[in-house]
Amino acid sequence: MLYLDNSATTPVHPEVIKVMEDVLKKHYGNPSSLHQKGVESEKLLETSRKIVAQTLEVDKEEIVFTSGGTEGDNLAIKGIAFRYQNRGKHIITSQIEHPAVKESCRFLEQFGFSVTYLPVDKQGLIDPQMLKSSIRDDTILVSIMHVNNEVGTIQPIQDLGAILKEYPRIFFHVDGVQGYAKVPLKLKEWGIDLYTVSGHKINGPKGVGALYVRNGIALLPQMSGGGQEGGLRSGTENVPGIAGFAKACQIAREISVINWEKLSKLRKYCINMLKEKNPAVIINGPEEEHVSPYILNISIPGLRGEVLVHGLEKEEVLVSTGSACSSKKDIISPVLQAMGIDRETALGSIRVSFSYQTKEEDILIFVDKMSRVVNRLL
Repeated sequence: MLYLDNSATTPVHPEVIKVMEDVLKKHYGNPSSLHQKGVESEKLLETSRKIVAQTLEVDKEEIVFTSGGTEGDNLAIKGIAFRYQNRGKHIITSQIEHPAVKESCRFLEQFGFSVTYLPVDKQGLIDPQMLKSSIRDDTILVSIMHVNNEVGTIQPIQDLGAILKEYPRIFFHVDGVQGYAKVPLKLKEWGIDLYTVSGHKINGPKGVGALYVRNGIALLPQMSGGGQEGGLRSGTENVPGIAGFAKACQIAREISVINWEKLSKLRKYCINMLKEKNPAVIINGPEEEHVSPYILNISIPGLRGEVLVHGLEKEEVLVSTGSACSSKKDIISPVLQAMGIDRETALGSIRVSFSYQTKEEDILIFVDKMSRVVNRLL
């Protein structure tokens, strides 16, 4: 079975499994307990926090452990909105954000917040000047994803951050779920105040992630309880998951540069091979520039995406029709719609997503089986 749906989730790295197994067996104490087992778990928790912080080049006190990307986005957006609403109630985001961001913004609209959804061009890119012209006196938050989860577009986060540095009262949140340890990142230099990370996108466990919260920012917690995670995320910490997540972060960062170069070549090779086999293939989103080498979104004229997905599955190749969070809903991708892609092309799109394990041989297998499925269906 060839697994090419790594943007939905990734297989857990063997070293991560080993770490988690060890913690489950030996470090089962509650980190809040005063006895030896509790102290051991607390030390492991803080060591993990330090590791994650180091990979982001921030202070460990700026890392809040969460259950993943959705919780991180919710905590960042709602936490800022409700805490700083006395400054204003205007938020800026984009039309192609992950549902965790979009739905958080729509939720806030019910409480009197005003949200501007920035448009994107045919490549899925935001115009920094459009952001600047959308800023109002009551703007308190800008939330823009680093890498789009469906087409792989890398937003000009550095340019957006440079603009927002002129407005120190506006907070800048970046959903980094598809970007962390995969594309270049400089949190402090780019003026990012909050950054969301998820474990299962980097060969770590599901149900764990982190939110970077710049020192000095006071979020309104979204869960009440025992006051864990600096009072921002109550609930007994998932120590085995957090330890595994930290290990996954460490591994991902160590191989990020090598992966970028390797996967950039493989993605380009895949596009060339697909076009050679089927000249009618359409690439949705950027081909070479401003794009993550981990994601490729394509359409075959005359074929529906779900038909291609099931056809490839019969050939033992696993891909998806887009975001795993909405792939079972019979709707056109809002991302592709916002990019101006026509209905038929959007309905025919599939997402192929790679990992550090992807090889040239895998690309050849995928292209060959894709060609076989297309010829059979058309």
